[in-house]
Amino acid sequence: MRTYKSLSSIERNFRSAKTVDVEIRPIRHRLADRVRTHAFICMLGAHLTWHLRRAWAPLTFTDEEPPERADPVAPATRSASASSKAARRAQPDGTVLRPFQGLLGHLATLMRNTNKVANAAFTFDQLTEPTSAQAKAFELLGIPIPCD
Repeated sequence: MRTYKSLSSIERNFRSAKTVDVEIRPIRHRLADRVRTHAFICMLGAHLTWHLRRAWAPLTFTDEEPPERADPVAPATRSASASSKAARRAQPDGTVLRPFQGLLGHLATLMRNTNKVANAAFTFDQLTEPTSAQAKAFELLGIPIPCD
């Protein structure tokens, strides 16, 4: 029963990669190499999404400590920490929690703008100031915010 129920997470990840998170469109391929390449890209996208969901769990409503289920047929329950996260809608330090899609949308507002000075051939790039949530998201991934 546990193995069968674990298939739901695989199906959810595949659906997420195809429609919600990565938006890999359904493409009809006829050549074997292209079919394998498309399958590889889908699996790579699902793997990336899985890692991002785990890394960003402190910034989302994700249950970081799901309770162990003695009976695999019983409905899943939330941990006390996940219930309090959902009730507060913020971390104890005041960081606003978002759903995973909301966090991706918030990160999409971090932009690099190319500015051109009027009547001159001078241009310069300017990165928008990251919010504390954006900075924390990059920190949780262990990478700096790309500045150049």
